[in-house]
Amino acid sequence: MTPGYGDPIRWWRRFSPERIALVDRKSGRRLSYLDLDVLSDMWLSVLRDKLGVGLGERVAVLMGNRVESVAIFFACIRLRAVFVPLNWRLSPPELASIVDDASPSVIVGERRYNFFNAEDAEDAENAEPKIRWVDVDYDAPRLLQKSDLVGKSQDIIVDGEDPAMIIYTSGSTGQPKGAVLPHRQLLFNAIATTTAWELGSDDIAPITTPFFHVGGWNVFATPLWLRGGCVVLVDQYDPATFLGTLAEEKCTVGFCVPTQLTMLMESPQFGMEVPSLRWLISGGAPCPLPIVERVREAGYSLRLGYGLTECGPNCFAMSAEESLVAHGSVGRPVPFLEMRIVDESLQDVTEGETGELLLRGPQVFSGYLNAAEKTAQVMLDDGWLRTGDLVRRDESGAYWISGRRKEMFISGGENVFPGEVEAALSDCPGVADVVVVGVADPLWGEVGRAFVVPRRDCSLTEEQVIAHARSRLGRYKVPKSVVMMSDIPRLGSGKPDRRALTQMQLTEMQ
Repeated sequence: MTPGYGDPIRWWRRFSPERIALVDRKSGRRLSYLDLDVLSDMWLSVLRDKLGVGLGERVAVLMGNRVESVAIFFACIRLRAVFVPLNWRLSPPELASIVDDASPSVIVGERRYNFFNAEDAEDAENAEPKIRWVDVDYDAPRLLQKSDLVGKSQDIIVDGEDPAMIIYTSGSTGQPKGAVLPHRQLLFNAIATTTAWELGSDDIAPITTPFFHVGGWNVFATPLWLRGGCVVLVDQYDPATFLGTLAEEKCTVGFCVPTQLTMLMESPQFGMEVPSLRWLISGGAPCPLPIVERVREAGYSLRLGYGLTECGPNCFAMSAEESLVAHGSVGRPVPFLEMRIVDESLQDVTEGETGELLLRGPQVFSGYLNAAEKTAQVMLDDGWLRTGDLVRRDESGAYWISGRRKEMFISGGENVFPGEVEAALSDCPGVADVVVVGVADPLWGEVGRAFVVPRRDCSLTEEQVIAHARSRLGRYKVPKSVVMMSDIPRLGSGKPDRRALTQMQLTEMQ
């Protein structure tokens, strides 16, 4: 039997029951490992005995970052059911499509996110297989009874290959795919993360990224619970209060996607001291070097991370010392992961060249739900996962992310990586945010177009942006046009929605 993530909450409940496992900033609740263990058992009783959820069935949740979501996750582990967090930012048709694909037995959610109307809800109740909606605020209180726990709590051993959760991708290349994450992946990611990032039972981390992404669950939450640490739930990221929250909760580490860092730099709190904070880590998308430098100049230690739903998601690490000198690098592979950099023929590139990153190890997912063909497109026969991300490795063994292969465009026969152009433009005075995509051009084949969000109370022109790019980049990399925007469309993960920007261009051409 392959080892799996198992049940660290129960272990720590026995070893150190009063230790705080979970803080909910919105409600003010502070749950010890004993409290969380009991609540998880209560939800186990509800799912199994009152809702009829059985071994291997799927339980979906549609709610913000709440205590109940965590308890249901561990209840699913104990039931050997599969946890499916749903993206509450999606439209009702998009949610309906995912639910149809996942086929959960139960959806536990908040009323504000209920995508069934009255007629749809009745249809769902009568559908086969039946999907039952449980309102976490109105139905759950009458279902949760401590008296139901008598004689029903027991230890379980999970098989590492059993699915633990199904996370749906952002859909940046089309219909979202359900990535099946086995218990094995959660366990080895947690071990590798706590080892490479030097995390222990004294660490406290906020979770501001949504629980419908691996960034919410597996960057800090599941690794810290394995070590007996503390997780602080924040329902939604607020740059105006983020640093204050870190200080009040004595957080030692924190995770931000680059968009959150950009917003944070505009906050009045930016620069305030957080004595307990050892470092921040940025991931989810490439972080432009000017942002990295501004965060560090403000007095915060910042490391760059890389991962994806299908592997990790924590694939690299660097020491505090290296983060100060290897500007822009994501560091070195975490334990257990093998890495290759290959060309389009899947042949290894020479040292220093850019190519596609392949990953292999126990942190790799099981495949996409109901999508064997799509799984085969990314999983090679010998266990290597094609990430679609372009990277290079320097002579010291450190890795540098160049961008997505599908985002790269060719201008006049030269490869242009949007991430490199975006990094150069992020340093332009007056630029708050920027995304670069390739557009068709009759002479060069493709050229860059920059979508720019100016900083507040700042005058910025297309000519200024292009002049700055010319001072930093080779001519073929300089965008040929600039579009000023009030905001960049983004996916639920926080990444730029490049498909939406491309569609905007196509619409303008029609």
